[in-house]
Amino acid sequence: MSQPLVVGFAGSPRRNGNSEQMLDACLAGAEGAGARVHKLAVAGLSIHPCRGCGGCSLTGECVIRDQMHEVYETIDRAAALVFSSPVYFASVPGVLKVMLDRMQPYWARTHVLKVPRPSRRPAGLLLVRAGGDPYGFLAAEYPLKSVSAVLGLDIVGEVKVTDVDAAGAVSNHPRALDHARELGARIGSGAMDGRQE
Repeated sequence: MSQPLVVGFAGSPRRNGNSEQMLDACLAGAEGAGARVHKLAVAGLSIHPCRGCGGCSLTGECVIRDQMHEVYETIDRAAALVFSSPVYFASVPGVLKVMLDRMQPYWARTHVLKVPRPSRRPAGLLLVRAGGDPYGFLAAEYPLKSVSAVLGLDIVGEVKVTDVDAAGAVSNHPRALDHARELGARIGSGAMDGRQE
């Protein structure tokens, strides 16, 4: 019996920032529950923007040949996913939005080509923001939830933290890190329950 894979996407344009530290805590929780974990830093991948060409509606595959195809393969192997991101101007950073837009082939398979949906999988969202923006987290949550719906993910929990701006500021919110770890354990347990023989 193989260990299920929990994949975490670090959506910040910079490495090892506050949102990635939240992700690390979450993945530690999933690993503690018995799952294998793998982290992908989106900013380190060569991913081009969606062209809106409609090619994936013909074949179910993206016509752009770049590292996004490695992301597709990783997503398809995963038993659960976690998205972490800072909030910039109430939304996700551009590097993460580029990746989210490239999920269009999954939408095309289901809604155009009528390929059966994959099995449901657990997922989690981790968001940090500095505060002061009157629009809060919603504009960052919506694209992540939209993509999660297309991927057949059930979001089992979210951890959102405000007043996190300076490098390492998330360490001033130890309960948030605990909540991220607890969410990871829940996701890992869900992945274990649905693991494939």
